[in-house]
Amino acid sequence: MAKIAILGFGTVGSGVLEVLRRNAAGVSRRAGEPVEVKYILVRRTYADRPDAGLFVQNMDVILADPEIRAVAECIGGTRYAYPYVRACLESGRSVCTSNKELVATYGAELLALAKSHNCAFLFEASVGGGTPIITPMHQCLAANVITGVQGIVNGTTNFMLTKMAREGMSFHAALRIAQELGYAETQDPGDDVDGRDACRKLAILSSMVCGHHIYPQNIPTRGIRAVTPADIAAAAKLGGVIKLIAWMRRTPEGGVAAGVEPMLVPRENQLAGVDDVFNAVLIKGDMLGDVVFYGKGAGKLPTASAVVADLIDALKNGVKVHDSLFWQPAAPAEGMLTDSAPAAYYVRAKGVASAALCEIYGGEPAGESEEGCACFAAGLTPGALAEAERRVQTLSGEVALLLKQLPE
Repeated sequence: MAKIAILGFGTVGSGVLEVLRRNAAGVSRRAGEPVEVKYILVRRTYADRPDAGLFVQNMDVILADPEIRAVAECIGGTRYAYPYVRACLESGRSVCTSNKELVATYGAELLALAKSHNCAFLFEASVGGGTPIITPMHQCLAANVITGVQGIVNGTTNFMLTKMAREGMSFHAALRIAQELGYAETQDPGDDVDGRDACRKLAILSSMVCGHHIYPQNIPTRGIRAVTPADIAAAAKLGGVIKLIAWMRRTPEGGVAAGVEPMLVPRENQLAGVDDVFNAVLIKGDMLGDVVFYGKGAGKLPTASAVVADLIDALKNGVKVHDSLFWQPAAPAEGMLTDSAPAAYYVRAKGVASAALCEIYGGEPAGESEEGCACFAAGLTPGALAEAERRVQTLSGEVALLLKQLPE
């Protein structure tokens, strides 16, 4: 029998226990042996809970027990999770996690620790929740050179943008509903709406594609706070929708460009029809072409199911999984991984006339509202955008929103 521990007993941690119990027969068959939870690490015990006998408050209890072969890290963040995961890997115990901040920040280091201590560090649930992305990338697509990734990887913002598009809601109205439904944090929703959650997930995918660590702080990141219903209506007239897109691509020079930003997505693109809390990641392979992974990006049982699948893999295969799942340590890049390629843009500005805006950007009118006037222009480079914004400012105007059109 394989004995494991769960670190943390919030949404995901309690879900891992539920999945292991409800699907015990299937888990045991796939793992090749029964899997039993021996400990659950919590901050404080609850004597009236039916699982109170499993609760411990000291990590040393878990580390001192030679029966524990694998650990599910469900704490989140890095303050406690990072030292606990390090200690588990250094003791030869495999770790499975849904913690995207941990993987995005320390992934290369923890993968190296797992390899050197003959165990596994797995994180399928860190990017797509219950939707498998990591394993297909390093196994099923191993014969491909991946040239780019485009994805909707944050269900909260996708739900909000869907509400804004379907019901004409403002950003703040859509955020309130997302908070009421538990999709967004009530006190600080910034990780979602400002793009930080998507940025961490993109850093993980980019590290896998590039083979060396890509850091979140090097990825230009903007959220959806500035998007209005008028922008969404203008996007529809231009034949597209607005989505928060996490993207990366290999440049012709051998470098990497990446970003997280609201983008104008043409309706013909496969990501345009991904609505509500669903996520989708489009991966470009040189042999396969485009392949899309689609599903719910969050939720107690979907995320827990991915953690349990990793536990099965870790117990069966151990360090062998890192023959393909691995990237090299690297220092953070100097500056940001910006894209120098020309692209089409939707621009909304305040305090400037529509005709002047279109003349400055060399584009066509794209609508006017209380929030300002907009135009759509093609073939703009970063340098041209900067110069155009400077010209808008000389007219006492302000660029309020810039949406790149997602290229094919």
